[in-house]
Amino acid sequence: MKRILPVLFAALLASLSSRCALALESAPVVSPRAKVTLVSSVDTAGPDAALELGLRFVLSPGWHIYWMNPGDAGQAPAIDLYAPDASVVSDIRWPAPKVHVDGPVTTFVHEGNVLLPFGIKLPATTTLPVNVAAKARWLVCKDICIPEEGVFRLVFPAGPAKPSSAAPQFDAARVAEPAPSPYRATVGADGTLSLRGDDVSRIASARFFPADWGMVEHGAAQPASAGDGAFRLALTTGPAFDAAQQLAGVLLIRDRDGAERAQWIATAGTPAARAAAVRRVADALPADVPGAMNPSPPTSGPAPPFLHAVLLALAGGVLLNLMPCVFPVLAIKALSLTKMGTHARAAVRMQSLAYGAGVTTTFMLLAMLLLALRAAGTQAGWGFQFQSPLFVAAMAVLLSAIGLNLSGVFDISGRVVHAGDALAARDGLSGSFFTGALAVVVATPCTAPFMGGAIAAALTAPAGQTLAIFAALGAGMALPYLLLGFFPALAQYLPRPGSWTLRLKQALAFPMYGAAVWLVWVLGKQTGADGVLWVLIAIVLLALAAWLFGVAQSGAARAGVWRLASVLALSPVFVAVGQIPDLPSQTAAQGEDGVQAFAPQRLAQLRAEGEPVFVNMTAAWCVTCLMNEKVALSRPAVRQAFEQQGIHYLKGDWTRADPAITEFLRAHGRDGVPLYVFFPPDGAPPVVLPQILTEGIVLERIGT
Repeated sequence: MKRILPVLFAALLASLSSRCALALESAPVVSPRAKVTLVSSVDTAGPDAALELGLRFVLSPGWHIYWMNPGDAGQAPAIDLYAPDASVVSDIRWPAPKVHVDGPVTTFVHEGNVLLPFGIKLPATTTLPVNVAAKARWLVCKDICIPEEGVFRLVFPAGPAKPSSAAPQFDAARVAEPAPSPYRATVGADGTLSLRGDDVSRIASARFFPADWGMVEHGAAQPASAGDGAFRLALTTGPAFDAAQQLAGVLLIRDRDGAERAQWIATAGTPAARAAAVRRVADALPADVPGAMNPSPPTSGPAPPFLHAVLLALAGGVLLNLMPCVFPVLAIKALSLTKMGTHARAAVRMQSLAYGAGVTTTFMLLAMLLLALRAAGTQAGWGFQFQSPLFVAAMAVLLSAIGLNLSGVFDISGRVVHAGDALAARDGLSGSFFTGALAVVVATPCTAPFMGGAIAAALTAPAGQTLAIFAALGAGMALPYLLLGFFPALAQYLPRPGSWTLRLKQALAFPMYGAAVWLVWVLGKQTGADGVLWVLIAIVLLALAAWLFGVAQSGAARAGVWRLASVLALSPVFVAVGQIPDLPSQTAAQGEDGVQAFAPQRLAQLRAEGEPVFVNMTAAWCVTCLMNEKVALSRPAVRQAFEQQGIHYLKGDWTRADPAITEFLRAHGRDGVPLYVFFPPDGAPPVVLPQILTEGIVLERIGT
């Protein structure tokens, strides 16, 4: 027994020591892509101590994070540090990156196990124990890019500094860190980087990684040459290059004996202002911040830089004019365009500008609403308002009213708006403005090509960038009409107005009625037969009120009585629509042979069993989704291929808000529907299909 007790006591001490060391490794943030922790090189701390911390990544195979200069795309990790007041924080000591090429895009990345070390110098007035926390954000990419974030905490007990269990990792990071270069570096006006020094002749080849974006082209070749006691790299200058500015970065050198070494070089000149990846923001975390957070929802497939996202948004806005959701409202604008040939050039321009202002303003309001919802912690995506039965019902009633006006049942542009010439002109501009606003409202169920990445980037970007991206969407959507207004020669090709315009006006009522019918069908998917009944009652009462108002406008005797009757008939419309939010949610009936309702648990089960799965994320209000199902997913050849290959078909209905579907969308780089993902058998990586499908695309992607 006397021999056993010392052994047990020693084991207990070892266990306690191990637990103390592990306690200084923060709780991990874990995703299928990475495991991330905050670690320290020492176990204890005291006043005036210098701490070495590091954000440690264990990345899954194929996934990567980005270097300090991510290259053509991507985003470097960033850390907000909560440490005692007067602490001095040093920036990340970046290891040398690797080159990652994806088509025309070249990025600089880190893979595998990565430690990003940085330092904190505590003040002499530090109280013990020392509490340090960090809120970090990083972008992890493979076939798609997913932003993740986490909050990490470390508590240092008092005591003399001693190495922690993570100390060897910091030692390895110091060895791998680029060393200061012994060579004198200069750069010429043509971008030629020259190195001179005693042993420069030992260099066989080299690759330069610029620390600052835009100084050189990231993906361009870097031909090497030697002579006159110098080693040279011919760099291709980038848009931000200036020979008078300092060119700094990492030089990865291969010597003639095959050895590799990484060095930090900098030419003479003014260093570029560079945002620190680590910044101290406060002395302590807010009380309501949890100890560790799960990875945040992802944005898009590969996350574009801000300018790239703006250009994608501009292109997506232009193409949005061609999407089915916008056709009904474009009919209104088409009617006004037929009259532009007889207007003065200034009037034509003002009408176009008013329409563009309506489009852009509505996009900006939508962006601000999404930002407010995001700040409140609500998940909201593109077209989210169509998940509200009240909104869908209101839009059905509104489009019915527009149709009745186009049919001539009543005239909102009659005496009310023609009280005077000035008022008529002002109302004409306001009409164009609200036509643009309505076009945006009914366009949101559609996601045009190029929009997916732009919107997803906008919804996770800083507020200013979000507003700019949504403004670009509006500018793109309004662009065709602005061109028409500012280039009158185009308007000359439009037919001149005449008696036929009245018939055209009446004919254009039917797209309005058709859109209203579609919205009633969407409401039925959300609320069942009761919701359809209430909205149809509202539309009938609206038609009665419109007819009564039209009679009053026609000059009938006792016009005031007719107007009063129209108001009395209109009032119950609001009562009928008001019943809809209280109706129970209607579960979408799957009803199709071989189709299962999407559930994360079911998907996980099938994936664990190695089964192939095709996931279709759709919504009743998504016209693009319905078209894809008709022309591709419901085709006999596709269904036969699913059956022959044993592919399980899961369908998620986002007609009404569903957090599980929202999470799945964002986990695959989308912020709205449609989304189609094929999970091959035996755990192979998922394949995200295009937003516009054909039968051939589906068969090709599932490997038929």
